[in-house]
Amino acid sequence: MDQCVTVERELEKVLQKFSGYGQLCERSLEELIQYAGGLRREILQTENQDGDLSGTISLVMTQCCKRIKDTVQKLASDHKDIHSSVSRVGKAIDKWTIFSLEKSELKDFFCTQEMMEQLTDLFPFEQEVIEGRNFDSDISSVGIDGCWQADSQRILNEVMVEHFFRQGMLDVAEELCQESGLSIDQSQKEPFVELNRILEALKVRVLRPALEWAVSNREMLMAQNSSLEFKLHRLYFISLLMGGTANQREALQYAKNFQPFALNHQKDIQVLMGSLVYLRQGIENSPYVHLLDANQWADICDIFTRDACALLGLSVESPLSVSFSAGCVALPALINIKAVIEQRQCTGVWNQKDELPIEVDLGKKCWYHSIFACPILRQQTTDNNPPMKLVCGHIISRDALNKMFNGSKLKCPYCPMEQSPGDAKQIFF
Repeated sequence: MDQCVTVERELEKVLQKFSGYGQLCERSLEELIQYAGGLRREILQTENQDGDLSGTISLVMTQCCKRIKDTVQKLASDHKDIHSSVSRVGKAIDKWTIFSLEKSELKDFFCTQEMMEQLTDLFPFEQEVIEGRNFDSDISSVGIDGCWQADSQRILNEVMVEHFFRQGMLDVAEELCQESGLSIDQSQKEPFVELNRILEALKVRVLRPALEWAVSNREMLMAQNSSLEFKLHRLYFISLLMGGTANQREALQYAKNFQPFALNHQKDIQVLMGSLVYLRQGIENSPYVHLLDANQWADICDIFTRDACALLGLSVESPLSVSFSAGCVALPALINIKAVIEQRQCTGVWNQKDELPIEVDLGKKCWYHSIFACPILRQQTTDNNPPMKLVCGHIISRDALNKMFNGSKLKCPYCPMEQSPGDAKQIFF
């Protein structure tokens, strides 16, 4: 889950800072010891000769004291910064921990036993979170009775099975199918098996399986203006360039694969062919060093996932992941509004399953379809209260339409046109 990755990333930052801080302390203290030792030897020599400290030695001692003070202040400031980083780890856990986590589950949550032990040692003040903070009561307080009926439970199981297929966890998906009684056709599983096999190969920089898949689906990829196949050929060509002059003949021969893409990727092809001039001195020592950017391997994985899901008619992100992320964002707001409703004894405000008492902003990444809010009643339209288009072109909700007409006539609230309510037509976004 993205949430687990966020917590793990914050923890890794803290561990890196601890390691760097330890090295900095050791190095700074060693330098101070050497500096003070040298100054001590100079003082002893001067004292043996004259008996009194010279003005120069006094000035050097003052500078030594100042240097020691500055070093200690710098180390204290860095130590304080580490405390703030540790605090961010605790906040990240508070933000994303939704279920009750027992100690036995922390190993899976933080990936390794070592990370779990480091987490416990770093911030014991978060012990209640680590040992198990129960959020079940929070979730139950905003849940709706009867929402998990037999049909809803079946849909949830299907979504979970698809998520496991997407992640390549085929054994887990099959076990869930057996325990829940789901019947999944083999044809539904095969595309995910192939996609995960190709993605695993791309992650270790093996392009052949992805190239074979792209060539076999070239027509459909071209139909959706995909640049996947060209970028795969481009990466393979760059891998040949990295071999130097030994791969020059093979690189020239492989360049023939760029021919179908010359119209749309002419400049990119020109750059690739121009890089051949620098094979003797190495691409890494040429103006074409940008071709060796390691980030393009992560980009090609994202492009492949996007285009492959588009061909299969699937969303790029798992529906379960999207729903879980949306729930993490919405849960705090729903808990707060639930507490306000109970405090003011307004229990009838929130009693419908298809709407919320407040608007929860999930961000633009969760916008999947258009919505319409009636400008008269200021309510979002639903299946039972759809948007209606008047003869004049203005749109209001059906409830507003029913409340506004008088007899057989209706006057548009935005223009003076009179019309019959029966002439309004339902529209679909």
